[in-house]
Amino acid sequence: MINVVLADDHVLVRDGIKALLEDQTGITVIDEASNGKEALEVISKNKPDVLIVDIRMPEMNGIEVVAEINKNNLDVKTLVLSMHDSEEYVVKSIQAGADGYLLKGASKEEFLKAVNNVAVGGKYFTGDVSTIIMNNFVSGNTSKVLKEEKDAKELPFKLTKREKQILSLVLELKNNKDIADELAISKRTAEVHRFNLMKKLEAKNLQELTTKAKEYQLL
Repeated sequence: MINVVLADDHVLVRDGIKALLEDQTGITVIDEASNGKEALEVISKNKPDVLIVDIRMPEMNGIEVVAEINKNNLDVKTLVLSMHDSEEYVVKSIQAGADGYLLKGASKEEFLKAVNNVAVGGKYFTGDVSTIIMNNFVSGNTSKVLKEEKDAKELPFKLTKREKQILSLVLELKNNKDIADELAISKRTAEVHRFNLMKKLEAKNLQELTTKAKEYQLL
């Protein structure tokens, strides 16, 4: 179960996101906040897995909240959900330590993918945001962009393109039938690919698969 806290000063926005998330198996919204300071209080009290936070809020903005979370080493992943795709907001969010940045105009599918990726320790940046990140990375304006962990393990094997697709879907908590439908393959083929992935990564269950994917930076 992925426990989520929503922080946005607009009640209608929070209600819409909550309805979307709670329509999914394995995700629950455990609390909400209408400003930055309240978000930090709610996180301290509930210890969620993921904070979905807007940038422009009273008391303390979303970027400041993310920075405070990382400063205090709080065990919560942060997904910035904003209507702004400006370079300033994107770079400042990443420098603050955000695990993901998604625009409010994103599709339901992309939103759920972002939440699931961030929840298991991955990073998720929507297409337009990725372009901004790469431009800043090339120009050297932000040192934290797409930073690799120093202790990352070297991959002792290669994953096929299809196996990478399967891995991404498995980590989104999709079952074999869902994977088969999305990739237009048979359920049996999906089962075989999943088995091969588990074998290659020496994982006995989803938790071990997620851990190995993070160790080899496959997320």
